[in-house]
Amino acid sequence: MIFPTIEFACFFVVVLVGSWLLMPNPRWWRPFILLASLAFYAYADWRFVGLLLLSVVLNQAAATLIASSADPVYRRRVLWCAVVADIAVLAVFKYVDFFATSIDAMLERLGIGMPLPLLHLALPIAISFFTFQAISYVVDVYRGDVPLARPIDTAIYLTFFPHLVAGPIVRAREFIPQLTSGPRDPRRVPAAPALMLIAGGLVKKVVIADVLATRLVDPVFGSPSSYNPVEVWLAVLGYAAQIYCDFSAYTDMAIGFAMLLGFRFPQNFDRPYRARSLRDFWHRWHMTLSRWLRDYVYVPLGGSRRGVRRTYLNLMLTFLIGGLWHGAAWTFVIWGAIHGGGLVVQRWWAGRRREPVGATVARAGTAHDDDGGSVEEVGPLGYGVAPVSAASTGADRATVVIRPDPVAPGFDGSGPVAVGVLAPRRLVLRRRPSATGRPAPGSTTPGAATGRSAATGRPTAGPDATGPGTTGPSSTGPAATGPGTSGPAGGLPPGLAWALTFAVVCLAWVFFRAPDLTVALEVLGRLVTGWSVPLTIVTPTVVLLVAAGLGTQWVPDRFWYGVQERFAALSVVFQGVLLGLLIVACNVVIGQAGVAPFLYFRF
Repeated sequence: MIFPTIEFACFFVVVLVGSWLLMPNPRWWRPFILLASLAFYAYADWRFVGLLLLSVVLNQAAATLIASSADPVYRRRVLWCAVVADIAVLAVFKYVDFFATSIDAMLERLGIGMPLPLLHLALPIAISFFTFQAISYVVDVYRGDVPLARPIDTAIYLTFFPHLVAGPIVRAREFIPQLTSGPRDPRRVPAAPALMLIAGGLVKKVVIADVLATRLVDPVFGSPSSYNPVEVWLAVLGYAAQIYCDFSAYTDMAIGFAMLLGFRFPQNFDRPYRARSLRDFWHRWHMTLSRWLRDYVYVPLGGSRRGVRRTYLNLMLTFLIGGLWHGAAWTFVIWGAIHGGGLVVQRWWAGRRREPVGATVARAGTAHDDDGGSVEEVGPLGYGVAPVSAASTGADRATVVIRPDPVAPGFDGSGPVAVGVLAPRRLVLRRRPSATGRPAPGSTTPGAATGRSAATGRPTAGPDATGPGTTGPSSTGPAATGPGTSGPAGGLPPGLAWALTFAVVCLAWVFFRAPDLTVALEVLGRLVTGWSVPLTIVTPTVVLLVAAGLGTQWVPDRFWYGVQERFAALSVVFQGVLLGLLIVACNVVIGQAGVAPFLYFRF
């Protein structure tokens, strides 16, 4: 059941009405929303409902054992058993055949004919997503970041249908407290922002992503040698636009549907193609995965605490794991290696230039999520250049203050803004007072306004105001320079830094999209050869959609604020009618041969 379809619209209307009627009575609402989520998953593939429930039972049992014991050795053993069991289930379905065929190929090159047996198992939908969420729940209970939840709350957390299939990856500490906060009031549901998110997601998915896939990307990546280099270049750019519009559309719609049901999800995108470094890109792209990899892979590996070489290794391992998480193929491994290697090079370059800590923290703050009073790891994916404590010493060192930003844009800055979306924790940099007791030059004012207005979602005035177009706690002063700001990134002119970053990201997308290494290399080779082949698929519509898919990230915020305000002024009934007409138009008028599944469904 895909979001932009009549079938899902009918399903969601039934769930929404039932949810609003039962919200005041949690005793009945919880079983209702759990059964609705299981029905949603069963409609996609009923064979794996049992596997999903097994994950719920396994991880709830492990969390219960951990929470009921004070023995650190026993707790650690239970944690490891749960994590190994989760990874083992994921590996059986997703990776066993991949590694078996890879080993077979290697042995064959060595002249050893010993084929390994293959399982040929179907891949359960969303297994990567619900496995990562299950692991984070058990680990967070072990760390004491979240209390043990009731079994039904854990089941709802792992199966909740808006985020089940393709994210965002919601933490237990972000979701479960919303389940236990008391009776839910349907009158407080922010319907207008939610409907704006859903409408924007529909347009990005059906009008841009699906059309680019059928008219440009799929033909070129299916047979690169049949097309002119101009078409191949356009297809590479088209895939960058397609995957962004496709994935961010699902996130926008998931956030919107969750808001209508009374939940807030974390932001997952923040204009990623405006990034001026790979570090900045990963603070903007799939932000929930970025934070998950940081907290549950990079930091446990040692982060940046064990020397420079170990830090480089940890970065590479983190991104290789991230690549394999996306798919069991060497193309995904290479995609991860490109990003990991790029971050290593960027970190090495920053170390040579002795980049100031403030420049690093300014952008990292948007992706950090920590309830503690200090920041241990700062830089790529929120970790990087140097440890920074909450009480750094030295007159020119920054004090790091962690503040929860109560409201964040639901869209990523390239579309409507939704009030009521969980924001990442913000890092507010303050200079230590000078000897005279006055703030150091360029510091933020302790009493400055913070965050966004809960009424409008707009950034509030003051040095601490943060929004999609900013890159950290303050847009002025020494701490505000660095990747993503108006100044040079990594010592390069902003335009050149952006161009290099976008080129590396697009290079990696070639491997991400190609079905195998042969096709990926053929696409790269075709970028400079085959000029005699006539142009066949470059049309004004295709060029316009590529430009729209990439260019929306530069639309000013005030435009989207204005659109949302005008939409919110309409009656809720009229808003719903407009959304219904848009769904019908996307399914009928546009003439696509059915709505294609979201790209991240297969992960």
